[in-house]
Amino acid sequence: MTEVNQLNKSELEEQLEQLKKKYESYKEKELALDMSRGKPCPEQVDLSRPMLDLVTSEDLLKTDSGVDVRNYGGLDGLAEAKEFFAPILGVAPAEVIIGGNSSLTMMHDTIARAMLFGVVDSEKPWSKLEKVKFICPSPGYDRHFAICELFGIEMITVDLLEDGPDMDKVEELVKEDATIKGIWCVPKYSNPMGNTFSDEIVNRLAKMETKANDFRIFWDNAYAIHHLTLVHDKLKNIYDACVEAGNENRVFLFASTSKVTFPGAGVAAMAASPDNVTKIKSELSIQTIGPDKMNQLRHVRFFEKEGSLEEHMKKHAELIKPKFDKTIELFEKFLGGKGIATWLSPVGGYFISIDTLDGCAKEVVALAKEAGVTLTGAGATYPYGKDPYDSNIRIAPTFPSLDELEVAIEIFCLCVEIVSIEKKLAA
Repeated sequence: MTEVNQLNKSELEEQLEQLKKKYESYKEKELALDMSRGKPCPEQVDLSRPMLDLVTSEDLLKTDSGVDVRNYGGLDGLAEAKEFFAPILGVAPAEVIIGGNSSLTMMHDTIARAMLFGVVDSEKPWSKLEKVKFICPSPGYDRHFAICELFGIEMITVDLLEDGPDMDKVEELVKEDATIKGIWCVPKYSNPMGNTFSDEIVNRLAKMETKANDFRIFWDNAYAIHHLTLVHDKLKNIYDACVEAGNENRVFLFASTSKVTFPGAGVAAMAASPDNVTKIKSELSIQTIGPDKMNQLRHVRFFEKEGSLEEHMKKHAELIKPKFDKTIELFEKFLGGKGIATWLSPVGGYFISIDTLDGCAKEVVALAKEAGVTLTGAGATYPYGKDPYDSNIRIAPTFPSLDELEVAIEIFCLCVEIVSIEKKLAA
């Protein structure tokens, strides 16, 4: 492939004309392809259909330990559900709290409680402070940033590198500023880059000096078990690292089965130190008399019948890995060697992150939409929706069929080429 920088003006204009003709031919097809969110495809959701037959009206609806799941109680979840989530979160069952269907809800509520009541080690509720700030490694998860915006928390963008956040910058910030109360982390197969934090990054997060005594790491391990290959990334246990560093209260951990079973009817969980758990449970006892224990029982029985969570996740990988492979293959075919885009090839998670030339992402996304391909909005992977480079685009390949995906990615690559050449000609 010839790099765009090596083409003269007439060559660029000739190539642009050919690309635009091809683009118009796609527009005439009036396509409607949506890759805006990382949703499981219908075939993935079908993997869990047998779960719906495991808790019926004929059941006594009691757990092996004798808990009647039809009634009130069980504020922090069934013991069996805690045992299921404990190894995913890397903690003991007693340190797990089971929630509803969404870990995002649990993160939202954890922030809300901190604003209203503070956390363990807080001198006062966060809302009583003049300012509250969070560090937001970026590109990152747009819904984390939306929670901060909702509660008026100021966001500080820090670069997310291939091995984790820019820790030199993070350590510098938290050491000097007591208003920085937290950091968002998607530590394994991150959204959207697909990278995993190194052991060094985990250790530095756990032991770093913070000006705020009540600083918290929000450890959203959403993709902890979402492997695409047989060789898995390894993530150091953040809770153990915090305990070893004498900062056991520092981390809140989150996970769910949203992309494991049913996205709209999964089970979510969080984990924290004993002191944190005690405080959270005391506040939850006012909010609820208990989560949906029937759904927890369905999930426990399902994975007992499946044999193992690992085997179930292999079925997911068999369905979506070809889509990741196809996306990378088409990137190489249409964009490789042209000097107009870079990307990572993740071995897990739900996304592929691609960077265009600076100043091109918004135009690429808009052009793709005109041709019938809806992508995550440019800028969404940065706080306040403002990518300082206007270059990052999140690709979500899981939901479309393989045929639909191939068309969508070809159109996307076409848009990247068109916008890149137009930028070069304008310069």
